[in-house]
Amino acid sequence: MNNWRHLILVTGIAVWALQACKPDEPAPVAPEIAILHVAPTIVGAFEHPIEVTLFYRDAQGDIGEADPDSASLRVRDSRLNADDWYHVPPLTPNQIELDIEGEFHVQIPPLFLLGNGEQETTTLSFQLFDRAGNPSNEVTSETILILDTLR
Repeated sequence: MNNWRHLILVTGIAVWALQACKPDEPAPVAPEIAILHVAPTIVGAFEHPIEVTLFYRDAQGDIGEADPDSASLRVRDSRLNADDWYHVPPLTPNQIELDIEGEFHVQIPPLFLLGNGEQETTTLSFQLFDRAGNPSNEVTSETILILDTLR
């Protein structure tokens, strides 16, 4: 887990739902996520953070870590080979097992241009890992346009 110590704002809103699973249908072990909102999708280089709202669902409720040095949300800029990692605080009280769903907000620091052009495009991919190490599905944002603001 490299380079995740930059400015990150993650907030959580948990909705606890005690849902009974059918005896012949085991609850999924891995968390599930979906992108609800990404804005802005046109940004000036080094100017504006990108606000992302993710929906999550987890049958065991073991999302997030109490240790702020432990990161469980992987974010990848499609232009880069390395991932950024974000800390997600525990989303259940006292880390008890509950079937939970809700949304949380991630602030991606301002993007930059890699090349010499006047603009570039990228997408952001997200994957959440629970405390047992189970990976969620991977979701990818719509295309984000980065404009050169220095020309």
